[in-house]
Amino acid sequence: MDIALFSPSSLFAGDDDDDSTTEEETVGTHQSYEERSHEFPGMDLLIREFSFHQLNANLLWPGTFAFAEWLLQNCSWLEGRRIIELGSGTGALAIFLQKSLGVDITTSDFDDEEVEENIAHNCRINGITPVLPHIRYTWGDKFPKTEPDWDLVIASDILLYVKQYPNLIKTLSFLLNSYKPKDEKAEIDLSLPQPTFLMSWRRRIGKEDEELFFNGCENAGLAVKHVGSRVYCISPRQTSQVDQ
Repeated sequence: MDIALFSPSSLFAGDDDDDSTTEEETVGTHQSYEERSHEFPGMDLLIREFSFHQLNANLLWPGTFAFAEWLLQNCSWLEGRRIIELGSGTGALAIFLQKSLGVDITTSDFDDEEVEENIAHNCRINGITPVLPHIRYTWGDKFPKTEPDWDLVIASDILLYVKQYPNLIKTLSFLLNSYKPKDEKAEIDLSLPQPTFLMSWRRRIGKEDEELFFNGCENAGLAVKHVGSRVYCISPRQTSQVDQ
């Protein structure tokens, strides 16, 4: 099996951070793939992964599976929601949620054709046709949709690069504060704020770095609440009530 280099930076604007570039990333651009079977709750998914990708959207992390199980256990919070996933990578989590719960979900990741095509490929080989809608977008840039109508944003393991937190918070603030609901009124569980961001963070980083992100959210007018199993609910402060 090829050694895969990976990180959750797939939506980040480019920079010259020393910790975001490895020697291997500069060796060449030849791309190769491998399809692997991954066990999700109640199903196996065949996911094509890059052996290496310069934008770090190539491989599944273990936290994806834990978040998938948590979301399945709390599926009432997803029912009737329009969902967008940040940093979709291979698209595996979104594919799992669509197949298991039939949710309305959009994938998103760095503005890169290979990443978009790979998510589409993984949709097709797992029987999702037409493929899930996808948005190519770099955190901190102007969002391509001026009135976002997703009332649930999700992401798994996306806090590796501390210097990119302001870009992520800027994007979250836009998606949550500029939310415009569609005309139709879906039945949803109002114990979860509308809109809101559910983030699973299972990879360990320094406590100071973790607090830097959460404090940045608070300073941007967003409320942060830990809702269990290292899953956090982040929402506009005025809609931050979450039932336990």
